[in-house]
Amino acid sequence: MDQELLTIREMCEAFDVTPRTLRFYESKELISPIRDGQKRLYTRRDRGRLTLILRGKRFGFALEEMRQLLNLYDRGDQKGEQLKRTVVAARERLAQMEQQRDELTEAIDELRSQLEAGAEMLAAFRPAAE
Repeated sequence: MDQELLTIREMCEAFDVTPRTLRFYESKELISPIRDGQKRLYTRRDRGRLTLILRGKRFGFALEEMRQLLNLYDRGDQKGEQLKRTVVAARERLAQMEQQRDELTEAIDELRSQLEAGAEMLAAFRPAAE
């Protein structure tokens, strides 16, 4: 599979995405399959880029940020600058995710406390005799 070209159907099956997703990433210039009439053929490069796109999406990176990072590979020293910038972006994203986690943990603890207080009030509640 290293050098072979994949059709859109094969890409969808390999990466568990829809044709619409692939066309969307193509429209955003994140991948660029070979066009043979109406047919799209995906190279090893496209597969590598899609792997990184899906990983970036999972981690919450914006599409534009991923596009810029992917495009660094095509310039200059190829992987060097891309890796440096990716590490910086990943550290920033990790800090954001950890902050979100901490805020969510705090909100969960507060809601749990409010539920406990509400349950105690409900247990103490006795309707007036009819």
